[in-house]
Amino acid sequence: MLIIQNPNNDPYFNLAAEEYLLKEFNENIFTLWRNENAIIVGKHQNTLAEINTDYVQANGVTVVRRLSGGGAVFHDLGNLNFTFITNANSADDIKIDFKQYCIPIIEVLKTLGVNAEFSGRNDLLIDGMKFSGNAEHIYHQKKRILHHGTLLFTSQIADLSAALKVNPLKFQDKAVKSVRSRVTNISSHLKSDLSVDAFYKLIIDHMAAQYTDVQFYTYTEKDIAAIEQLANDKYRTWAWNFGYSPKYTFQKMLKSEGGNIEVYLYVEKGIIEEARFHGDFFNINDKEEIEQALKGCKHFKADIEAVVSRFDIPKYFNNTSAEELLAGMF
Repeated sequence: MLIIQNPNNDPYFNLAAEEYLLKEFNENIFTLWRNENAIIVGKHQNTLAEINTDYVQANGVTVVRRLSGGGAVFHDLGNLNFTFITNANSADDIKIDFKQYCIPIIEVLKTLGVNAEFSGRNDLLIDGMKFSGNAEHIYHQKKRILHHGTLLFTSQIADLSAALKVNPLKFQDKAVKSVRSRVTNISSHLKSDLSVDAFYKLIIDHMAAQYTDVQFYTYTEKDIAAIEQLANDKYRTWAWNFGYSPKYTFQKMLKSEGGNIEVYLYVEKGIIEEARFHGDFFNINDKEEIEQALKGCKHFKADIEAVVSRFDIPKYFNNTSAEELLAGMF
């Protein structure tokens, strides 16, 4: 087994690194890594339905889609991420089995006097509170399994809650929704102080002791160049992080001095197919001009702002500013 200690904190790089290791390597792999503030959404999720857009933009939180399914998670430097990539002997051996990959984490915590347990479909709990969510992806071409999980150690729980908070009434779609749970940090259950770096080392040492064929591996310049290329081509793109979202309808009620405006956006692959504004507002110009202009636009703040800026909004929605209308579309 290769053990990779990855010091990079760039979410785009780290998600790309997982795919690179999965597809380009043949060995079984274990790696630990951390991200700067980021929301990592599941492969099949509607990104905008999972994030608090205002908080994300105001706080510079990176949003990235991952390869695996499941729900959205918040990463910061107080959270450790672990990844197993293993080979199946045959196609019949390929199965989703979260628990087996969580056992080493439970064992490490036991040495620290913390009783963690596997619960439900894919969670690790301490005293009934979640500190780890897990997900998996199968790469059938090479019969390889990618399992990864979070480990909240000294994460900012308030930031986690704020970043993932969104009004469920805004979106109507068939995407996988995240299930919010009571969460906790591992550090809150330790009998003595321990840094996240020391916890990192304990996990690495434990994994090295579990296998007889361990090799420590460091990314080469070739590896880094290939990962950065994949990050640029895929993980840093709007098409993957937002455009890959399933078809959805966005709905929001906007209240201004000019009255109530009901906003409806019908979106597919991140592109607005149809926009409709209803309500008890008054207008001079026909709102259909804006509705037509929004067709074909990305459901992305910068792109919609560029469209809205072309119009004198109070003439279309009396006593409503461009900023208010823009806020009504997110």
